[in-house]
Amino acid sequence: MGNWMELAERVLAGHELTDDEALAILDCPDEELLALMQGAYHIRRAYYGNKVKLNMIINAKSGLCPENCGYCSQSAVSTASVKTYKMVNKETLIRGAEEAYRLQIGTYCIVASGRGPSDKEIDIVVSAVKEIKERFGLKVCACLGILKPEQAARLKEAGVDRYNHNINTSKEHHPNITTSHTYDDRVRTVETVKEAGISPCSGVIIGMKETKRDVVDMARSLRALDADSIPINFLHAIDGTPLAGTNELNPRYCLKVLALFRYINPTKEIRIAGGREVNLRSLQPLGLYAANSIFVGDYLTTAGQEKSADYQMLEDLGFEIEFAPAPQARVGEKAWI
Repeated sequence: MGNWMELAERVLAGHELTDDEALAILDCPDEELLALMQGAYHIRRAYYGNKVKLNMIINAKSGLCPENCGYCSQSAVSTASVKTYKMVNKETLIRGAEEAYRLQIGTYCIVASGRGPSDKEIDIVVSAVKEIKERFGLKVCACLGILKPEQAARLKEAGVDRYNHNINTSKEHHPNITTSHTYDDRVRTVETVKEAGISPCSGVIIGMKETKRDVVDMARSLRALDADSIPINFLHAIDGTPLAGTNELNPRYCLKVLALFRYINPTKEIRIAGGREVNLRSLQPLGLYAANSIFVGDYLTTAGQEKSADYQMLEDLGFEIEFAPAPQARVGEKAWI
């Protein structure tokens, strides 16, 4: 390829990448990497300027999952040592939201392990979200597994803004990662939340022995699903999981993946998610020239880097945190405007 800025201009004019163009991004010579990222930044800046969205996870229910996903330490086939507990109470979810507000987190993510939520678990989330929206005005994302239409309707009524359900990998590669549910099961949940009027969030995990064509297929599938937010995880292989010991990634390839998703999904929120610290390493700041969103703090069962390092990184880049809670937001007895 070579002329990445010209390709970026064509994307901004409405061009959809061909397969050859998409694969050329993943095969970009390392000496052209900065030019590729400049093109990705050109697209990113057109839609998001230099703003960065911050996200924070609360692991609301840990372990105890009957699924057999090969990457997950919480699955039934994992022998990894992880905390296991049932859904936390409403007060715990609200305390997490208060911390998120203090840290200028734009989206507070309530994540629970398992195939899908029980009605009792939905009750807890609904009750907490109503108070979180009233007190802090944060955007709330729920990630509770496979969802029924009536559950999606309840979450929407409570004020859930976004629902995350990752496709994780390509349809072709999916049976190599899990067999306890299908790729279509995941797509169906994304469509269910869209029908309920909730913003769809769906992303991928890179580094699970997929091919480069699989990666292109993932980016195209998320464009077809019209996911508003696309978290890109890079496999952090955990001992005790079927994918333990897998180490296929290097920081330069990770940047090429982020660029690919920006070129194929130019208008969408692209978030650098789990595994960025161990896979992008010292090149993390460059990732934000393609992505416009990151997680702050720890992930589900793995630790993120110190929060102060993330804020310092954004300051050093000259990027601006996007944080606009509702004006009635308050912490304790003090009103915060």
